[in-house]
Amino acid sequence: MSMRTKVLGLVDVMMRVPPVMVIDEILKIGMGLPTRFYPDKSLPSSSYTAESLPAESSYADDSFATIKAFFGLGGDDAASPATSPAPSALEQTIENASRSAQSNGMLSSGFNSLMEELAHDETLSEVLSLTAVKFIICLFGFLSAVCIFMLWTRHLVMVYMFLTSLGLTFLSYWSNVSALALMERSPCIIEDLMSLNTTRLLDSGGVVMSLAPHLIAQWFMGMLFAYIHLGPRFDLLQKSMPIIFASPILVAMLPLPPKVVQHLPVVAGFTPIILTKITLLHSAMEASRTVYNGYQYAINFVSNFGLSALIENEWQRLNVPNVLRVFWAIRIIQGGYALATVDSEETLELLPAAEKLLVDGCETLTAVLGMTGVISMICHYIGRGFQWYLLTYDTDEEKSLGTVSAVLFYILALQTGLTSLSPDKRFVRLCRNLCLLMTALLHFLHNIVSPILMSLSAARNPSRKRHVRALSVCAFLVVMPVSLLYYLWSQRSISTWLLAVTAFSVEVIVKVLVSLATYTLFLLDARRQFFWEKLDDYLYYVRAFGNSVEFCFGILLFINGAWILVFESAQNATGGAIRAIMMCIHAYFNIWCEARAGWSVFMKRRSAVHKISALPEATPAQLQAFDDVCAICYQEMYSAKITRCRHFFHGVCLRKWLYVQDRCPLCHEIMMYTDKGDENAPDAEPAAAQAEQPLHIYPRDDGNNAPRRSPERTAVEAAEVPGTSSAANVVIGGEAVGFIADNAATAAEARAQAATGAGGSGVSASTSHASYLSASAQPPPSAATSAAAMATAAAAASNTMDVRMFRMSQDQQ
Repeated sequence: MSMRTKVLGLVDVMMRVPPVMVIDEILKIGMGLPTRFYPDKSLPSSSYTAESLPAESSYADDSFATIKAFFGLGGDDAASPATSPAPSALEQTIENASRSAQSNGMLSSGFNSLMEELAHDETLSEVLSLTAVKFIICLFGFLSAVCIFMLWTRHLVMVYMFLTSLGLTFLSYWSNVSALALMERSPCIIEDLMSLNTTRLLDSGGVVMSLAPHLIAQWFMGMLFAYIHLGPRFDLLQKSMPIIFASPILVAMLPLPPKVVQHLPVVAGFTPIILTKITLLHSAMEASRTVYNGYQYAINFVSNFGLSALIENEWQRLNVPNVLRVFWAIRIIQGGYALATVDSEETLELLPAAEKLLVDGCETLTAVLGMTGVISMICHYIGRGFQWYLLTYDTDEEKSLGTVSAVLFYILALQTGLTSLSPDKRFVRLCRNLCLLMTALLHFLHNIVSPILMSLSAARNPSRKRHVRALSVCAFLVVMPVSLLYYLWSQRSISTWLLAVTAFSVEVIVKVLVSLATYTLFLLDARRQFFWEKLDDYLYYVRAFGNSVEFCFGILLFINGAWILVFESAQNATGGAIRAIMMCIHAYFNIWCEARAGWSVFMKRRSAVHKISALPEATPAQLQAFDDVCAICYQEMYSAKITRCRHFFHGVCLRKWLYVQDRCPLCHEIMMYTDKGDENAPDAEPAAAQAEQPLHIYPRDDGNNAPRRSPERTAVEAAEVPGTSSAANVVIGGEAVGFIADNAATAAEARAQAATGAGGSGVSASTSHASYLSASAQPPPSAATSAAAMATAAAAASNTMDVRMFRMSQDQQ
């Protein structure tokens, strides 16, 4: 990325920060709604007693004085609000209305008259109307800031140019008013110039030196306005704009009446105001067209690609994470500057100041979003650091540590109602959320190191440095949660939050131990010279233990969350709703789906074990005659299972294959029928008897499907080829002669049946039945076969015999 692109990106981010700050300020005042009805948020904590209460508290007391007197709330409570704060007017109104309704009934005359008097009260009407106006203004500002934030960069520049020109107009007016106020209290400047009174003109505290900054500022503001305004650009008007801005100061030097001088700033601001109005009227249609085009673009994008794609595209276009980070950094810098410049005799301590900044940094939803962006960046670089240490790199942004930590932190903030708490409670809740986020960080680090351990254990000649690094990360993942739990249990009392942190930490430890046990088993298997058939069982037991512990902790966390939802989330309706949704998601994915998957694996394993035990075991003589490797794992076979299609496999390999399907890996024939036990029982003895027969290996039809040999055995056979070639040719030739003779007899029999026709079909059928029974030991096909079918079978048998004879001759050569 070039430097120019980076600078333009930074400028785009900085231009989108002011709308976010406007939104934050609107949310800080509660959208114009009265915040005195929420005492938990407005009451100051003990650590913030130096802060003064809002200036509008006296206005609130005065505005509700009539209502308090009307409902009998005056007297001592109104006289001493500092010693015993009285409940708010709305709370007392609801309480009195409820008491009247309980005593006289909801439709009683007393309750109706009470509501009617309350509706006709002028003070309450004024308060409600003022609140409504404030809310409408805040809502309009909020929507305008959101729309400006989502504009394209070109339109955003135009908005800032318009706002800057308007701001220059008002700044010029205020500067002219201040300059005229200075000139009003001083002698006439034109007389000093005409009389060449250099003493008064060059006086450092004189009016000339005081007017010089105003005059220079007006000149530069006029030049800047001429450059950036979006109105009509006439040459004469553009050149005279600095003079127009500075004209009140220049004209006020003349001996004019005070009333005329007083209206000079208004006259000077008339020209830029007219240009600004022309720009506004000219751009109104274009602005509405831009909004409509954006709406049509969003609708078309959603219809073509979906809502999630639109959100992701706009998220990247607006560069939301960086905007939020810059906004939060500016907010914290502003708060730190305010703390550093406050007039106080006490020295500023670091920890209380950091606590104050963190509490203010999560005061509103936008502030929490900014803090989320900063925490996401920190966690992202932590994950990158561990990946660099482990010599691995993952560029998947959706599964990165920064994305996961951001989503988790913001959901925790919404769950716990972080923005609605008082400052002291907010800081405690923030620390608890960060502890939970730390345990999630440990889980993610385990997800990084676990596949690396598996790959290292399967490698034959790996680097010891990578082993040491992976094992050191595992040691860190064990020591860190143990230290955290020791500190928390020694410093804190038992609570639902502490139980959740404990469950997550113990779960990390169990995961790491399971990964280390699996890593050790794979290392032992890699160092063994023979096939380890019990490895799969040991791995299953270790992983089953880890999954069982995780499942139990999942149930514990669900119960803990239900307790918090019922007994601790009564005052936070939004957080309770989010917690209920998250509990449903947790119950489905982490409990129900995990239980169903575990039970499915258990049943598949149990079924595969029963099927494998029903297959006959290969004898040493059969393995020596087979003289090949397992077709699934390509390992030597010192023990094997024989399928009903006469193929040899390791029992463990075949069991894993049966997890997926019941067909043979080589010929895709069903290895066993899943019928009733009494139907499968007669087939067991013929299969066993067939397995005891000597095995004859014939060449395959396709030369590419030759029997697989291990490298060691291939080398031994290559050394023994000169002495055993003649014997092999004799064996192959004898088997070929027998095979050709059988095919010739079958072909002759088929031709005879085709020649005799339907008259001899009974005899031929009985003969074919006998040959079928002797060859396959299975029930024969139906005897109702036509002569045409027999002729077709005979021709096919003859062609097959010719092809196999040709291939056999090639194999002998």
